[in-house]
Amino acid sequence: MTAVLPERATAPAPRTTVPSATPADLMERLARVPGGRTAVVAADRTLDFAELRAEAARIAARLAGLGIGRESVVALCLPRGADLVAALVGTLTAGAAYLPVDPNLPADRRRYLVEDARADLVVTSGAGAEPLTGGVPHLTAAELSAPGPDAGGFRPLPVSADTLAYVIYTSGSTGRPKGVEIGRASAAALLDELEGAGIAVTDGGRVGWNASPSFDASVQQWVRLCRGDTLVMVDEETRRDPALLAAFVDAHALTDLDLTPSHADPLLDLLSADGGPRPLTLLVGGEAVSPALWERIAARAAAGTVRAVNLYGPTECTVDSTAGWIEGPDTEPHIGTALPGLRTRLLDERLRPVPEGATGELYLAGPRVGRGYRRRPALTADRFVPDVEDPAGGGRMYRTGDLCRMRPDGRLVSLGRADGQVKLRGHRIELPEIEAALTRLPGVAEAAVLVREDQGGTPGLAAYYRVATGAGVTAEELRTLLAAELPSYMVPSSFTALERFPTTTNGKLDRAALPAPAARESAGAVDTGELSGEVERLIGGVWATVLGASRIGPEDNFFKLGGHSLLAIKLVSRVRAELKVALPVKAVYSHPRLRDLARHIEELLAAPKP
Repeated sequence: MTAVLPERATAPAPRTTVPSATPADLMERLARVPGGRTAVVAADRTLDFAELRAEAARIAARLAGLGIGRESVVALCLPRGADLVAALVGTLTAGAAYLPVDPNLPADRRRYLVEDARADLVVTSGAGAEPLTGGVPHLTAAELSAPGPDAGGFRPLPVSADTLAYVIYTSGSTGRPKGVEIGRASAAALLDELEGAGIAVTDGGRVGWNASPSFDASVQQWVRLCRGDTLVMVDEETRRDPALLAAFVDAHALTDLDLTPSHADPLLDLLSADGGPRPLTLLVGGEAVSPALWERIAARAAAGTVRAVNLYGPTECTVDSTAGWIEGPDTEPHIGTALPGLRTRLLDERLRPVPEGATGELYLAGPRVGRGYRRRPALTADRFVPDVEDPAGGGRMYRTGDLCRMRPDGRLVSLGRADGQVKLRGHRIELPEIEAALTRLPGVAEAAVLVREDQGGTPGLAAYYRVATGAGVTAEELRTLLAAELPSYMVPSSFTALERFPTTTNGKLDRAALPAPAARESAGAVDTGELSGEVERLIGGVWATVLGASRIGPEDNFFKLGGHSLLAIKLVSRVRAELKVALPVKAVYSHPRLRDLARHIEELLAAPKP
C-alpha cells in the first residue's frame, strides 16, 4: 500500500525510490550548511549557521562535562526563540536526547514530564523560572551556552541509528501522559522523506516555527534547519491572531507554515492574494479537514496563492506518516498516501487485511516507527505489534486506532477513531485522561468527557460529573482545579452535574444518552450588575452568541465561561466588524473580564486616528 505523492506542476518531481534506511544524521547535514546563511530569526536575536554551530558546540561541551551523552535526556523548558533552537541543537550535538517542556503548561504537568522521563538535566529561561523538581539539576540557557574552554568547533558526537533523539509526551488513555521515544535515524528520515515527496523543496526556505515545542509538529519544523532552511520563530501573540499571523507571513517572506485546520480556516482569506514568486506552502495537519475548508484551500491552490498538503501521522511514527495535496477538482478530504519510508496496513480486529474500499484500522510499519513508550513496556507491547507482513524479520507496526478506507486511487480517507481519543484544535487528547483527572478531584464520584458542538457549531470538550454523597463542589471549582493540572486545551468548556449517569442494558455508561450541556449562566452570579453603555452591551451580545451563554454580566470572565483560542478569534472578528476597531486577539487574554475589555475597546475608539 506504499505510494509516493503524485508529481505537481508547482514542485520538482518527487523521487520515486524509498530513501535510504539510514539517511545522514541531521547534525551531519547541519554541519555542511554554509555558515553565512541565516539560521534562526527570533524576536530576541538572529543567528546565522556559523553562530548557531558555535553556540551548539559550547552547549555540547558543557553537557559532556556534566556526563551527559548518548541516551541522556535533557528537558528544555524554554519558549520558542533562539535559545530553544541552540539548546536543542547543542543537546543533539552531544549525542543526547531532548524532552520539550512547554513553559506555558501548568507547573504540576511540567514537573510530571521531567520526573516521569527521568531527565538528567533541566534547562530553563532563567527569567523567574522556578525549579521543576528538586531531584534534577537545573541550568539556565545562558549558563548552558556561556563561553568556556575551547569546544573545538562543531563536531557532533557519532551516534547509532537507534540512539534516542527526543521524547515527546502525548495524552494518555491510562490517566497520565505517556512519553514517545524517537530515534535519530527516524528523525533524519522524516526530513529525507519530506524532500523526496516534493514537500520541502524550496532552496533557502523560510519556515515558520508555529507549533508548541511539546507538540510533535515542531519536529517537522526544526528539522528543516538541517537542510539549510531558515527557522522563523512565531511568538505566542502572533500565532493565535490570524490578522497578525497573515502580516507576519508577508513581513518575513515565509515559504512554509505548518498549522491546524482550525487555525488555517480564519487565516486563509487574510493571506495575500498575490502568491509571489514562491507561493506559501501550507502544511495542514493535526485534525480532520472539513469539506468546506478543503474546497477553499483547493481554490487558493488553483489560483497559485498557496501550495497545500494535508499531513497525517501519530507522534509514535515520527510526526508525518501520510500526505495528500489539497487541490481540485477532487474535494473529498483525504490524507493521501504513505510517505516513502512507511507502509500502511488496513486491518480488521483479527489483523486481517480488509476488502478493497472497506473500513479498517490503520497500522503503520517501516523504519520511522518509534522505539515505544518511555518506561511503559506493557503499553509499548500493546501498541507496537509484530508486522503481519514481516513475521520472520522482526518488523513492527504501530496500531494507530484510526479508522480509514482506501479509495480506488490508493488515497486514504480518515473515518475517525476506534477508541476514546480525539483531535481537537490540533491536539491529540485521550478523554480517559481528563476523566481520570476529574475523578481524582475532591468530591467527584464519577465523571465522563466527550466532544460536543456548542450553539455556534464549534466543537469543544463537555464534562459530566456526579458529586459524592455529602460533598459540595461547583463547576467553577472543578474548572479551576483542572486548570492547575491539565493544559488549557484539555480543560472542558462546559461542566454538567448529574444525579446519575445513563447506562446501557449491560450496565455500561451510555455516552449517547448524556444530555446536551445547558446554556452557560454567568459566572459572576453574586454581583454581576447591569451592562452599561453601547460597547458593554455589544460585547455582551457577542459573548452570548459565541459562548452560548444565556446571561452575561460585566464581571464575567471570557475563559471561565468556556472561551478558548478559537472562540477568542471569533469574538475579535465580530467586534472588528461591528465597531471597525483594530482589536488584537491578545486583548481578550489581557482583558478577559467583560467590563475591562469594553473599557479597553472604548480607549481604542477614542484614540486619535493615525
